[in-house]
Amino acid sequence: VHNGGLYKRPFNEAFEETPMLVAVLTYVGYGVLTLFGYLRDFMRQWKIEKCQNATEREEQKDFVPLYQDFENFYNRNLYMRIRDSWNRPICSVPGAKVDMMERVSHDYNWTFTYTGRVIKDIINMGSYNYLGFAQKTGPCQEAAAKVLSQYGAGVCSTRQEMGNLDKHEELEKLVARFLGVESAMAYGMGFATNSMNIPALVRKGCLILSDELNHASLVLGARLSGATIRIFKHNNMQSLEKLLKDAIVHGQPRTRRPWKKILILVEGIYSMEGSIVRLPEVIALKKKYKSYLYLDEAHSIGALGPSGRGVVEYFGLNPEDVDVMMGTFTKSFGAAGGYIGGKKELIDYLRTYSHSAVYATSMSPPVVEQIITSMKCIMGEDGTSVGKARVQQLAENTRYFRRRLKEMGFIIYGNEDSPVVPLMLYMPAKIGAFGREMLKRNIGVVVVGFPATPIIESRARFCLSAAHTKEMLDTV
Repeated sequence: VHNGGLYKRPFNEAFEETPMLVAVLTYVGYGVLTLFGYLRDFMRQWKIEKCQNATEREEQKDFVPLYQDFENFYNRNLYMRIRDSWNRPICSVPGAKVDMMERVSHDYNWTFTYTGRVIKDIINMGSYNYLGFAQKTGPCQEAAAKVLSQYGAGVCSTRQEMGNLDKHEELEKLVARFLGVESAMAYGMGFATNSMNIPALVRKGCLILSDELNHASLVLGARLSGATIRIFKHNNMQSLEKLLKDAIVHGQPRTRRPWKKILILVEGIYSMEGSIVRLPEVIALKKKYKSYLYLDEAHSIGALGPSGRGVVEYFGLNPEDVDVMMGTFTKSFGAAGGYIGGKKELIDYLRTYSHSAVYATSMSPPVVEQIITSMKCIMGEDGTSVGKARVQQLAENTRYFRRRLKEMGFIIYGNEDSPVVPLMLYMPAKIGAFGREMLKRNIGVVVVGFPATPIIESRARFCLSAAHTKEMLDTV
């Protein structure tokens, strides 16, 4: 409540607690599955049931096991039962609707065979195609096709050798203007933007304060850096402030010297929870304790804010208050790659010291053109209001869909403005059942269970897009 003055707009997030009965039934469900798993393993050991999974030969038994025991057990006996819910092969553009190749399994999901039939017009609720730019017609496609014929598909060199094109320079200037920062740098892979740049920014003797629900790329980058990592509770400012106070009071372990740098790592939208970072409070704490802020806008850039400029614009804040602005082109822009924006000194430093900048092959020219065209469309520089209309449509779709699901009595996680909508399923049997039943009704949904979520918090995750019509959302 005392931080309410920092917000210029209402901030409503809900994480309803698991009902006790549901939690108990979920644990019972996992207990039953585990018991049957041990029974089947016993039968496999005595050759009563055929063993389908890869096993070590007798002479390898003395080696260090390849998998952790529980991981292997979970894969064999729990994941395998519902494996058909993932890796479904799509054979069309991942727009508002997709076509999917039908497959069947005759050995309980150990192997799949294709029937040759294509399931047409499945409503796509799984792609992060927030603004609907993943399409095969329109200005983006035409521009990308033109650049493909002019520059080819690949550059076959790093930026610092022979791979620096005028298109790359144009993209970086445009990104900097879009974000409202001094300079920006683009990378060919979103995951590597995090995992390769964090080690360039912090090292041994530095401290990273990371949200407990940060993406794997941020976690990997933090671990590779060699810095000390401390975790704060998700979006919990009291937890973050306590860690900041302790870091300043106690300094480094043993020596008690002050930390060289303190870097706070947060995301704009958390892709499993559908929550939005409490950015005004994070920035206030960052200024109070003189630390640095690294903001990952993979899911929020293009998807939040009145003109799609992400979580900074959503809260009406100054981009200069965020030291490192990171985001990806893989979602709202329908392309591939990532970027980092900030002060010119930061970007010049990364051009020299970031592994991703020095060793990685430069971005493919048609992909760069897809980003340039879609970004100009969002900014209204293509002479139309299509981009602005898409941003508004996404916001309307998000609120409408969330409201309707809540009215139906489902437990929905996250912020009311987040286009990622987790619908809680809890029970293990529901994970597979929900995915299959939705597919029968021509709706493609991502279902998520352990280890991507806590074991009793399985969920279905809907990703909304500006390309979805009201009729499609009503059907879903």
